[in-house]
Amino acid sequence: MLSLDKVFNAQMVLKNIIRETNVVRAYGIAPECELYLKPENLQITGSFKVRGSAYKIAMLSEEEKERGVIACSAGNHAQGVALAATKNGIKSLICLPDTAPISKVEATKGFGADVCLVEGCYDDAYQRAIELRDSEGYTFVHPFDDENVIAGQGTIALEILSDLDNIDAIVVPIGGGGLISGIAYTAKQIRPSIKIYGVQAAGAPSMYNSIKDGEIECLPSVSTIADGIAVKQPGDNTFALVRDYVDEIALVTDDEISSAILALIEKQKMIAEVQRGQRLGQLTARFHQHFRARCGQHLSGAASRGDGQRLLHAARQGLAQPGRSGTEARHAGEHHGLAALGLQDLL
Repeated sequence: MLSLDKVFNAQMVLKNIIRETNVVRAYGIAPECELYLKPENLQITGSFKVRGSAYKIAMLSEEEKERGVIACSAGNHAQGVALAATKNGIKSLICLPDTAPISKVEATKGFGADVCLVEGCYDDAYQRAIELRDSEGYTFVHPFDDENVIAGQGTIALEILSDLDNIDAIVVPIGGGGLISGIAYTAKQIRPSIKIYGVQAAGAPSMYNSIKDGEIECLPSVSTIADGIAVKQPGDNTFALVRDYVDEIALVTDDEISSAILALIEKQKMIAEVQRGQRLGQLTARFHQHFRARCGQHLSGAASRGDGQRLLHAARQGLAQPGRSGTEARHAGEHHGLAALGLQDLL
């Protein structure tokens, strides 16, 4: 069962595995509030995902470790599992969608895992991983719907609350919901008054739709530039935790994500993965209406060489937004362009 004690235990276990990323004050992005970014893109694997996967693997029994581990991922969870498994002397096999950036495929191999490429998206890789688990006896490490994985991600909230003792809100990106579940649960246990806002890509609104309709729903398809969070269906655990602890979820378009990526580059000199750009835009576009306060935002992943085409595409889309190519309505155009800043490896 998920508990605050489990999150604190995860913090102890992960002490020599992860980097504690300090929050960074962000100027010029959301003038209505005091905004801080948590740059999880600086983790050794380039993403917060290593927190959950490393804690999950550390908690396995000796018999489970003996069987080896298998996981499915769009790329970031893969690297976290590979690194943690190798550190523990455990064989690992990762199922990745064939659309995953080659840099993430190679990085996963570099951390010591075998890779199985699967045609399709994350959900197709998931199905293949389950098949191999059942036929070969591997221990499955879920990317988000697991209490130990969620507890590992919750350590981010402990660090944010330690750095910012009077923070009012945290904005978190959503794919399958593991990150926001861990952060929301942990933050609300320690400070019940804090607001937790989630942001999800409009082209993959699985959690948004499920919460809105009061039951878990599976999307027939997903389509978003933020491939790392293109998840068709949330998990049982993450759905329940988001329902109980998250105050609001907003959707963000690919254009807004692209503008957010560009704003991070221009104003913060940070290069984050495409899926990380969701949070920031919705913070300025919607959430500042609720508060004029101190806000933390999670940057979940760093762009790598294999993400270059997506990053270039996102930057071009951002530059194509109203007000970017001329001086007319510059302030209005830039405000619109910033509307998306904020999704994955802040978390």
